[in-house]
Amino acid sequence: MALDFSIILRFQDALLLGLWTTVKLTLVCIVLGCSLGFFIGLARTSRSAILRAASSVYVEFFRGTPVLVQLFWIFFCLPLILGVELSNLTSGVIALTLYMGAITSETFRASLKSIGPEQLDACVALGLPRRVQVTNVILPQAVLRAVPTLLSNCVSLFKESALVSAVGMADLMFVGQNISNNTARPIEVLTVVALIYFVIAFPLTRAVTLVERRVLAKLAI
Repeated sequence: MALDFSIILRFQDALLLGLWTTVKLTLVCIVLGCSLGFFIGLARTSRSAILRAASSVYVEFFRGTPVLVQLFWIFFCLPLILGVELSNLTSGVIALTLYMGAITSETFRASLKSIGPEQLDACVALGLPRRVQVTNVILPQAVLRAVPTLLSNCVSLFKESALVSAVGMADLMFVGQNISNNTARPIEVLTVVALIYFVIAFPLTRAVTLVERRVLAKLAI
């Protein structure tokens, strides 16, 4: 059977809608996951042994288990435990946010450790409350130092978001699978879906390199 990529034109609107769903899901989980990751990173560098232990268990669990298994557990098992029904969107957001929080916490932990102790000592000497120390001194520097790796994490999350198709969420991958099943043209459809992911992810990975150079240059000043 000859390849016929022109069939994609019939379903371009559906693919674009699926892509928009993927982008929105990714952006929401990036914001929530990075926020969670920052506080988990703080907990992992805390003086409290309990906080360090609890945050370490969280990070190691979500980094050490497949995201697909986490997604299935949240979608199928969590509703039975909580006694409430979770939509595939809610389950996807929870799973990807927890995963993003785990991987970004390590990024923030490394950037927090790179901040010199003399700066924290200066905050204590000035009598700044902990909230002010975190928001005005620690957070800006930690984010700046973590930006290149955070961008890499965001690209990874964009690709991992394809897993939500397994619980019926109409993202780009789910739409592509449905089109390929209905048209019996899996090669053409899934090739185009892969190219869409690549066209978005590849420039972002190149941007990571440029941002890393600028950040390093700024820190060197």
